[in-house]
Amino acid sequence: MLNLKKDKLLNQKILYLILGVVILIGIGTGLFYQFFIGKNLKAEILGQMNDFFTSIKNGSLDFQGTLGNSLSSNGISLLIIWILGISIIGIPFILIHLFFKAFVLSFSFISIIANYHFKGLFLALTYIFPHQILNLVIWLLLSFYAVGFSIKLIRVLFFKKNISLKEHFKKYTKILFICSIALILTSLLETYLCPWLLKFFLK
Repeated sequence: MLNLKKDKLLNQKILYLILGVVILIGIGTGLFYQFFIGKNLKAEILGQMNDFFTSIKNGSLDFQGTLGNSLSSNGISLLIIWILGISIIGIPFILIHLFFKAFVLSFSFISIIANYHFKGLFLALTYIFPHQILNLVIWLLLSFYAVGFSIKLIRVLFFKKNISLKEHFKKYTKILFICSIALILTSLLETYLCPWLLKFFLK
C-alpha cells in the first residue's frame, strides 16, 4: 500500500514537471517571438493595443461585450479540454493548449513593454496580474487532471489495469466545476478590475 502511494505521488510529480516544462517553453517562445515577427504584424498589434488602452482611458470600453467574450472563450476552452481528457487521443492537444496559453501570456507581456517601454512595464504587469496569472494556474490544474484521466483510460483499455474509473470520473467532474467557477471570477477581474487599474498608468 505504501509503495502504491509512493508510486502515485511520483507519477503526479512527473506529470506536474512535464506540464511545467510545457509552460516554460511556451513562456520562452512568447518572449522571443516578439523579436522575429514582421513590421506589418508589429504595427497591427500596436494598433490593437492603442485601441484597447484608448477605450480604457476614455471610459468607452464595452464591459458587457468584454465579459461575454471572456466567458465564452474560457468556457469553450474549458469544455474542450475536459472532453479531451475523457478521450485516449487528447493528451497532445491538451499540452498544445497549455503551451498556447503560456505563449499568449508572455507574448502579450513583452509586446506591451516593447511598444510602451518603461511605462509599458507597469501596463504589462497590471494587464497580466492577477487574472492572467490565475488563468494559467487554472489551465495547469485542469490539464493535470485531464492528462491524468486520459492516462488512466489508456491503462484500463490497453493494459487491463484494475482502476475505478467511476470514482476518478467523479473527481474529474468536480475539477471541471471548480475551474469553471474560478474562470468566471478571473473573467470578472479581467473585465472590471484590470481596466480600473490600467487607468492609473494611462493618465
